[in-house]
Amino acid sequence: MEQRNLGDLKVSAIGLGCMSMSQGYGSADRKESEKALHRALDVGYTFLDTASIYGIGHNESLIGEVLGNRRNEFVLASKCGVINRDGKRGVDCSPKNITQTLEGSLKRLNTEYIDLYYLHRRDFNVPIEESVGALADAVKDGKIGNIGLSECSSETIRRAHTEHKICAVQSEYSLWTRDPEYKVIQRCKELGIGFVPFSPLGRAFLSGLVRDMDKLEEGDMRHSMPRFSGSNFLSNLKLVDNLAAIAIDNNCTPAQLALAWVLSKGSDFVPIPGTKHGKFVEENAAAADLMISQGDLEKAEEIFNPSAVLGERYHSSQMISLDPDD
Repeated sequence: MEQRNLGDLKVSAIGLGCMSMSQGYGSADRKESEKALHRALDVGYTFLDTASIYGIGHNESLIGEVLGNRRNEFVLASKCGVINRDGKRGVDCSPKNITQTLEGSLKRLNTEYIDLYYLHRRDFNVPIEESVGALADAVKDGKIGNIGLSECSSETIRRAHTEHKICAVQSEYSLWTRDPEYKVIQRCKELGIGFVPFSPLGRAFLSGLVRDMDKLEEGDMRHSMPRFSGSNFLSNLKLVDNLAAIAIDNNCTPAQLALAWVLSKGSDFVPIPGTKHGKFVEENAAAADLMISQGDLEKAEEIFNPSAVLGERYHSSQMISLDPDD
């Protein structure tokens, strides 16, 4: 697979988001996840993404146990700051919590260092400079190689980068989620920071395979998301069908076309579609080799004009925890 520069790191053009192997999208399947992780490395992925909160440590442990003897084959990214205390989700980016979380991550991941360690969310009770300062200390100690930020505003990026060089910023970005285009992507380009789009397939919606919400497991997080609800879901499905028509003309799947669109946005864009199935690991990887005309990419973009997409990406109770640009 093509390699791209992500700050000072060199990684595969498409990375693997591992969250779904532990939470969010139905029951975990250990055997299937093991196969998917090994298959990812076998077909050229060199960038894996996890977080301390995914499965409350389960996801990091899975990667550490399954790929411990292949650690030198991939760049490893994880995250700190999102916590679960007494069953309640919150954010704690205090230096003390960052240090404690990092030690736990290293142990679970069965590694002496993490190549890229993100602040998972902005903690509005702790100055960003203090949080980044704690990560900078971990860089000096050789426990992490690079610092990243996730779901943050352009101003937060500027302040953080002043404290210590930021390698990458991770934000939700896809054909149907374009918020980072407002200011975040421009800030990254100004400062030479790599951009890592998560959910580049719209939580599998852009694949065209999610057509009946009743077929998703009861605990699937998409049941609570406005874009997957009622009339919003039905209207958005029509957009996916239009995308599928362009994909057919290009002998690819809608998912591959959606990934090709993201990849076309910048040579330092490294999307991390998530899956726990080997067949989708392979399908997504193939998107890196597609040659889609600029005209068709523009058609796909116009289909998902922000005004055409119905529903917020999160429930209102979750939106308030984000760090949006004004």
